Amino acid sequence: MQPSPGEPYDLITMGRIGVDLYPLQTGVPLAEVDTFGKFLGGSSSNVAVAAARLGRRTATVTRTGADPFGEYLHRQLREFGVDDRWVTPVPGLPTPVTFCEVFPPDDFPLYFYRRPKAPDLEIHTAELDLDAIRAARVFWMTGTGLSEEPSRSATLAALAHRSKAGITVFDLDWRPMFWEDPEQARPHYAEALRHTTVAVGNVDEVEIATGEREPAAAARALLAAGVRLAVVKQGPKGVLAMAADGSCAEVPPLPVDVLNGLGAGDAFGGALCHGLLAERELEDVMRFANAAGAIVASRLECSSAMPTRDEVEAALTAGEVR
Repeated sequence: MQPSPGEPYDLITMGRIGVDLYPLQTGVPLAEVDTFGKFLGGSSSNVAVAAARLGRRTATVTRTGADPFGEYLHRQLREFGVDDRWVTPVPGLPTPVTFCEVFPPDDFPLYFYRRPKAPDLEIHTAELDLDAIRAARVFWMTGTGLSEEPSRSATLAALAHRSKAGITVFDLDWRPMFWEDPEQARPHYAEALRHTTVAVGNVDEVEIATGEREPAAAARALLAAGVRLAVVKQGPKGVLAMAADGSCAEVPPLPVDVLNGLGAGDAFGGALCHGLLAERELEDVMRFANAAGAIVASRLECSSAMPTRDEVEAALTAGEVR
């Protein structure tokens, strides 16, 4: 859904995109899988899809290869209601492909094919629509976008131009295989945190950003770094949210039979943006986001599994994902 001329987007995301090839058989090693499903993938792109499914006007800033998989991703974004005007091709680089293995309830190995370089790391500052990024009610960026140039400089330029306008979310998104030297990540994370109002990550990710692994200590460290809301995802223990105004919410997960947990975090992210835009109470925002994540964890695919508001509300009313 595209906004009217001059109307800001509810959400603009910036970062990864690719094609997910998921086995249509569960509990089977990749070497023995015979059939795969093809889906839009990439965390920031999936967050845009998740928010669009909840009725928000969304767009994403990313790049694909100039190839048939890139054409497929454009078509998928449009079908999901995500504006693709800032999704551009990079000649000579293939659109990334990601394979996974599905061993429910908690083992989902990922195999990223992003060589010689992923097109989404070829985002240049000069190509950004900085005014649209500043005007967006929510801007969402990821740790992967900081892993290489020119994406790193472009991401930091977008953050600096926003200057904490509206809601600016840093998805800590720690993927060590994307960094030549993972030890160099922390200063770039610290720089990004200076410009963001919300930080979201699991315990591994908050440890990279802060050096703290205990959730409450990590949340306090993120607040000390300058964000106004720290969200620490704790897996089976649920989610902890701590705000600079002193409010705090710790919400358990919604009961679910997990089929594929890989898209749950992206569904959580889109629902988090939706809840913050709706100005709900912090605990309600976390419960809604948890429910959205649980619904996707109960499904095989990611992008096409993102729930509607009615589905999330029904799960919250039932107290479980059926």
